[in-house]
Amino acid sequence: MTTTGTTSRTTTVADRLLDGPHGALPVRVYTPATTPVAGLVWAHGGGFARGDLDMHEADGVARGLAAAGVLVVSVDYRLVPPIDEDAARDGAGPGPMGVRGVRFPVPSEEVGFAFDWARGGAAGLDVAPDRWSIGGASAGGNLAAGASLRLRDAGTPVRSVVLAYPVAHYALPPHSDELAAKVAAVGGSFPPALVAAMNDNYLGHPDGPTSPYAFPGGRGVDDLRGLPPTFVLTSDTDGLRSSGEAYAAELAAAGVDVLLVREDGTRHGHLNQPDDPACARSIARLAAWLTTDALAGTSHEPPS
Repeated sequence: MTTTGTTSRTTTVADRLLDGPHGALPVRVYTPATTPVAGLVWAHGGGFARGDLDMHEADGVARGLAAAGVLVVSVDYRLVPPIDEDAARDGAGPGPMGVRGVRFPVPSEEVGFAFDWARGGAAGLDVAPDRWSIGGASAGGNLAAGASLRLRDAGTPVRSVVLAYPVAHYALPPHSDELAAKVAAVGGSFPPALVAAMNDNYLGHPDGPTSPYAFPGGRGVDDLRGLPPTFVLTSDTDGLRSSGEAYAAELAAAGVDVLLVREDGTRHGHLNQPDDPACARSIARLAAWLTTDALAGTSHEPPS
């Protein structure tokens, strides 16, 4: 493992290179100026194929949470090959996928590995093992949700899961009339053809997921029972809101403590829009969940 870093008045930022399950895995660690009250392993979004540690959804979110006392490990997981999104919107699919390139389960396993590394103590991070949460935004929310199932099945305690406008389902759940009207008014957002192409590209084939860790949404109560308390944050005018809302309902039906919040007046990816006051509001919501024990609840029934 190698380390480089910088320090500001409030947060120390250090880049580390881990010996991950699929080779070198870069992470960026944001340490608060005061003793951390919680830890979070965080995955940015980008349709599984885009994004990096410098985007606001990664760096800005991490800095905002660190200022609230949360030590954040931001994961630079491997990206799948990009697709032609314009063609995919028109129903052309993801294009040739072949057998080369990164596919599931590589990014999800890397996020889970980073959590084990952060929580395990060898990293030297000043957060107790029972204070670590895992989370992500959009496609990163998918990776965090899938990793939370894997960690549950491995018997690894997780304080909570935080998901911002996640891609929880392989097939996008139907929109409510209210959401459909809002999406239509802004010219469409994540049409089913684009979601299908993006998800097939992540899997590397068009045959759907065979592992529950790929797309946790849409599964039965027994598959989700025993997961950690989960905070689902959605964007108001966002076609993916139906996935976040459906996943929250599925978790609740499985006996998981859930907080579901819709950020009014926002579109998908609003954590990437620092000039929008809703971005700061959402970061404050995430910080409150991560640092306030009264909000998060507890894990209940073990998995069946």
